[in-house]
Amino acid sequence: MAVRGNSIIKGVEIDEVIRLLNKAYADEWLAYYQYFIEAKVVKGIMKDAAIAELTQHATDELRHANMVADRILQLGGTPILNPKEWFTQTNCGYEEPKNFDVVAILDDSIKGEQCAISTYSNIAEIVKDKDIITYNMVNEILADEVEHEEDLQALHDDIADFIESIKSNMN
Repeated sequence: MAVRGNSIIKGVEIDEVIRLLNKAYADEWLAYYQYFIEAKVVKGIMKDAAIAELTQHATDELRHANMVADRILQLGGTPILNPKEWFTQTNCGYEEPKNFDVVAILDDSIKGEQCAISTYSNIAEIVKDKDIITYNMVNEILADEVEHEEDLQALHDDIADFIESIKSNMN
């Protein structure tokens, strides 16, 4: 643990920050796997665009997990060591894909991003003006999560509009 580095943290318990970060760490691993597996099973119109988006998001979630793990270690904590604990520590849970249709997959992914946005917004509020290092990291991740939601929603809307256009042309 960095003694001088941690001495700049004021007004928040380091153990609480570690607890919150471990929950976010669990979320990131579950999000990584969710995107990874969704990219493998997705079916339907414009699935190649969805696969590209989901694969990129999986890469980002893995990068986030690394960032969060590094910060936990800097604070003197230990990232969750057993993947089974991801399911008990998660904020956002894990939505096993049941409907492989591209629109359903995107719906699930958008919900996950919305939860991540809430989670990181909450952490940012807790550490604001108290732990600048965690605050800056969380804001960087939060910006990615907002971009992910926007990208997924745009793709979802494009596909839904295209399907609607086809339906109306058939009438």
